[in-house]
Amino acid sequence: MVKLIERQEAAQAVAPERAADNPIYTRLMSAILDRKLPPGTKLVEDRLSEAFGVSRTRIRPVLVRLANERVVTITPNRGASIAQPTAQEAREVFEARRLIEPTLVARFVAVATVAHLRNLARCIRNEEAARRAGDTPRAVRLSGDFHLHIADQAGHQTLGRVLRELISRTSLILMAYGDLRNPAHDQTSACGCDEHRALLSAIKLRDAEASARLMQDHLQRLESQLNFRRERPPAPDLVDLFSRLS
Repeated sequence: MVKLIERQEAAQAVAPERAADNPIYTRLMSAILDRKLPPGTKLVEDRLSEAFGVSRTRIRPVLVRLANERVVTITPNRGASIAQPTAQEAREVFEARRLIEPTLVARFVAVATVAHLRNLARCIRNEEAARRAGDTPRAVRLSGDFHLHIADQAGHQTLGRVLRELISRTSLILMAYGDLRNPAHDQTSACGCDEHRALLSAIKLRDAEASARLMQDHLQRLESQLNFRRERPPAPDLVDLFSRLS
C-alpha cells in the first residue's frame, strides 16, 4: 500500500508545468525569500517529508525545480542545500541586472498605464510600511515585486524570465551579504524606497533616459553596500520551522 501511494504521488509530481502551483514549492520558496532558510541550509528529504507530511517522491521534483532556478544546489552523494552565492557570483548577478533592467524600464515607460503606475506606488507604500514595522524580509520581497512589476509589463518575455531568476538569486545574496542587523543599513540592504520613488517620478514624466539611468545607479549603489565578510546565521531545523510557519 505504501509503495502504491508513493507511485501515485510521483505521478502527480512529475509534470513540470504544475510544479509552480505545488504548495510545497510555494512554502519552500516563501521560506527562502523570507530568509527563514539561510544559504547553505541542508534540505534533507526525510526531514522535509516529515515537515510537509508527504513522501520523498513529492519532495524531489520540487528540489529539482528550485535547483533549475539556481535557488538550491544539488550535489551528488550530498543532497540538496540552499544555494550559497560567492562574492563573484553576487557581482555577476548585479552586473546582469544592470544590463537588463535599464532596457526593461525604458520599455515600460513607453507602455505604462495609470493602473501600472498605481501598482508601483502601492508596492512602495507597502514596502515603507514593512520597514516601519521592522519586517525587513517582507520589505525585501516587496522591493523585488517593484522591479518584477516593471519587467512583467515591459513586454519582453525573455528578459522578464531572466530577471525573475536574478531577483530570486538577489534575495539569497542579500541574505548572505546584506547587513540586516543594522537599522542604518536597512534602506541599502533592500532597494531604498526613496530611490524607488525617484524612479517612479521619472516614469510618470515618460523620461525613458532618466528612468534607465536611475535604475542603473540604483542597482550599482545596492551592490556597493554588500558586506562579503558578514557571518552567516545558523541553519534552522526543517520540521520545527515549517510547523511554526504552517
